[in-house]
Amino acid sequence: MRTLLIAALCLVAALPICAQTPAQPTRLGLCAACHGSTGHASMPGVPNLAGQQLDYLRDALKQYRDGRRNVPIMRAAIGPVSDAELDALARWYSAQSPQLQAHP
Repeated sequence: MRTLLIAALCLVAALPICAQTPAQPTRLGLCAACHGSTGHASMPGVPNLAGQQLDYLRDALKQYRDGRRNVPIMRAAIGPVSDAELDALARWYSAQSPQLQAHP
């Protein structure tokens, strides 16, 4: 009985963590090609998105989509994406763990 109670308490304690993890967006594929599926870019000059502020990512994506940030490759990659899809991408990348930088 005690083991069952402990298991139930652990499950209840984990629920908020599960609720905070967003679902992987359906439009992640093209973003992941450069920024990585978890926001850790492997290409030189491509920024890591993991752990960025949600509002910053959401606004930046809208600016790329709407042409207010004139970066042709980003505008082409985003294409005609809805606000809900942009929000899902921003939530996904902001929820990812940032990569720690090694110091020499």
